[in-house]
Amino acid sequence: MTTSSMRVPAEFRYWDHVGDKRVQRVRKAWRALFRFDPQPGDDYVRAFANAYYDADPVAEAFVDEVYFQRGSGEGRRMLDQAIEHGIEAVPDAPESMRALFEEFERDPAWVDHEHVALGAKVFRRWGTAVFSFATTSTLEMYSENSITKPLSLAGGYAGDKAHHRQLETVRFWLDVSAAGGLEPGAAGRATAMRVRIMHVFIRRKLMAHPEWDAEAWGVPISIGDATLTLMGGSVVPGLALWSMGHQTTIREIEATLHFWRYVGHLLGVQPDWYPRDFRESIQLMFAAFVKRAHEAGEDGEELVESYLPAFAPRPGTPLRKRIRDEINYRVQIGYTRFWMLPMTYRRHRMPFPWPWALHPLLQFPVLFTLETARRLLPPLDRLADRYQNWRRWQWYRNEVGDARAEFTPVEEFRR
Repeated sequence: MTTSSMRVPAEFRYWDHVGDKRVQRVRKAWRALFRFDPQPGDDYVRAFANAYYDADPVAEAFVDEVYFQRGSGEGRRMLDQAIEHGIEAVPDAPESMRALFEEFERDPAWVDHEHVALGAKVFRRWGTAVFSFATTSTLEMYSENSITKPLSLAGGYAGDKAHHRQLETVRFWLDVSAAGGLEPGAAGRATAMRVRIMHVFIRRKLMAHPEWDAEAWGVPISIGDATLTLMGGSVVPGLALWSMGHQTTIREIEATLHFWRYVGHLLGVQPDWYPRDFRESIQLMFAAFVKRAHEAGEDGEELVESYLPAFAPRPGTPLRKRIRDEINYRVQIGYTRFWMLPMTYRRHRMPFPWPWALHPLLQFPVLFTLETARRLLPPLDRLADRYQNWRRWQWYRNEVGDARAEFTPVEEFRR
């Protein structure tokens, strides 16, 4: 694709903002500290902007042929059968479905499975803190219509449904980052396919929605926004969690980049400009923050303000669970205030954060000491992996009980 043929959404405001003195001061400070320029070249930014019009044509062909012609129930039946028993177990599978599973099962030339495994291990080692951080970093992006409109129209992350959808996302993280979770037949691989089809189904319905503005936002759940979501599980927490005492090296951050790139491949997020190393990932995040339009308005405010109340204790729960829920609610308030930009927190109707906002910082001496010991003693590294994985599942089960994550798309939008 030539540069002249690339499209740029109207709300992709990078070139309006990049010359701002404040942006250039941040650029200069980063360059002085890390010895490389965080500002990417214009060709890279244009490829990123054009990705807002890219999606997942292979999975879309299957959804169009099966879900929209035979019905979503039949589509789900065929998908589950293929995931659990292989595509050959679906005798009536159309060619579009066979093409989807052929791509899904074929490894890309760039993948290094040892690097993928290391990236998953690092993500597990971040424990439950990365769940809170990844969501808080997303709250900052709810200023953008391309991210906010799909969530707002579907209603999954607004109001009373916010907790359910948030925990489905956590279940996705748990499944894909489990040891061996992306191997053939593993739960993480199956979850990735279900989430992929859910995204396609929602995208197809949103494209026909009268509120969707493709000229301003691109396509719903685009490759551009989906790639930023993958960054939210790799380079961003890799740097930010140092503030709590986690010691993540550049090599480990690059392993998480590779891990999430492979997860993205399974999800149908396959840009050829995906960052290959730490430098390129920083340059992408620079472009992502500079291009923001801040046009989401009330829809974005609703999503931000629905997040923390979703963790508030429910009336009528047993005393022991209520106490745990109360503590967890305060913990989430603390994490959100600690990592969210102060101006963003003040601009929204959010719970009073003090003294809970201090607890991430207070963890620093203990975590930093434990992390130092882990790095020096390999047996402690293995123990930390097992403990953090156990702790993640305990946290998740306290939130959902015995409920299963279904990853089913909404059939009707709320407006």
